[in-house]
Amino acid sequence: MTSGPDIRTGRLSPQALSTGFGDAHPPLDHRQAVIEASRCYFCYDAPCVEACPTSIDIPSFIRSIATGNLAGAATTILESNIMGGMCGRVCPVEELCEEACVRNAQEAKPVRIGLLQRHATDWLVGAGIQPFVRAAPTGRRVAVVGAGPAGLSCAHRLAVLGHDVVVFEAREKPGGLNEYGIAAYKTPEDFAQKEVDFILSVGGIELRCGQALGRDVTLSDLRRSFDAVFLGIGHNAVRALGAEGEEMDGVMNAVDYIAGLRQARDKAVLPVGRRVVVIGGGNTAIDIATQIRRLGAEDVTIVYRRGPEHMSATWKEQEWAQTNGVRIKHWAQPRRLVGWPANGAKPHVKEVVFEYTQLDDRGRLTGTGDTFALPADQVFKAIGQYFVPSALHDGVAAEPLELAGDRIAINADRETSLPGVFAGGDCVPGVDLTVSAVADGRIAAEAIDRRLRADILRD
Repeated sequence: MTSGPDIRTGRLSPQALSTGFGDAHPPLDHRQAVIEASRCYFCYDAPCVEACPTSIDIPSFIRSIATGNLAGAATTILESNIMGGMCGRVCPVEELCEEACVRNAQEAKPVRIGLLQRHATDWLVGAGIQPFVRAAPTGRRVAVVGAGPAGLSCAHRLAVLGHDVVVFEAREKPGGLNEYGIAAYKTPEDFAQKEVDFILSVGGIELRCGQALGRDVTLSDLRRSFDAVFLGIGHNAVRALGAEGEEMDGVMNAVDYIAGLRQARDKAVLPVGRRVVVIGGGNTAIDIATQIRRLGAEDVTIVYRRGPEHMSATWKEQEWAQTNGVRIKHWAQPRRLVGWPANGAKPHVKEVVFEYTQLDDRGRLTGTGDTFALPADQVFKAIGQYFVPSALHDGVAAEPLELAGDRIAINADRETSLPGVFAGGDCVPGVDLTVSAVADGRIAAEAIDRRLRADILRD
């Protein structure tokens, strides 16, 4: 790097891109699935079920696979988790169900629950089977804001229970992070939309895309027009580095680049730097680093301010990035970004200066004063997202939603401080996982159903 940033499109051939963004974790075939299912002990007090946020009856569906009943296995999964297909691909099973598997105590090799889950649900969706039948219409209407995992989970359960649902989605396509935020090699062949189509095929759900809360619809209007409201609006802002120079060209939010990558028909048109620095320690950092490497970047480094044990990305994800040629450097925080001379124009990033970090005697993170620099054509910010509640304020005299920190406060039923308004997913306190969002949507739907049926009885 002697004359300027090295950012180009088309760094790899179409064949290399196709290989790099094919299915990173191929599914089990029938024989492999039966053999893997036979390893399950079918525990009566199965710890894997306790570890699953959606409480799937894991021994039951694995037994069905072992006996050749894939329809039964898939139905068992989807009754608890309507996005079982996606969760079988992206769920951090190494820290949930598979970590709890009793096989670990004997051979440190759990039953591959995630792959078995995918095997069953993929077969059902591929066969065009719809195992759910809507109950008799109740005459009640529910508004769901956000067509991500939480919103679609809520909408599906409400529709099955006989309610009519209208889903308002700000983007052009439904799916939320499943469509826009997950690494492309985890969900190839447009799987996110296939799963959405399966969910909507139950009937009773109207999808309205391009409808943003606070811009096209207001919470006050929805409360007046519907019998209940569910908010599954996720995060809507990205945290800043707070470092000098982060506004210069070549510095971008990882989530925005990933969204563009997921929607690109031709990945060769994406700009890719030769040397790339990713700042952060979560799954987004892993996803952007691995994908930019597979797009042709030669030198990719993730820098995280604490140690590997503190990263929110699982150990498996960290290993995955490293096996893809990504370096992970710990105990360093960005201090300033240096740009190429620009002759009055906006400078382009040239390098990032980091300060080494450590924990003081009280366990607090602090800088050491020592610094180092990494050259970079591109810098991706992946230090977290958060929820900005401005969309909830519609400029009329309405009750404000109570917040818990920077998220919407909810009770055990996922009901907010406003009666009849529920919320779930990344906009509420908790772990930001697809499976947790699906659980929120289901719990909220069942609570909404109880409320609506009580209203029907009073009428």
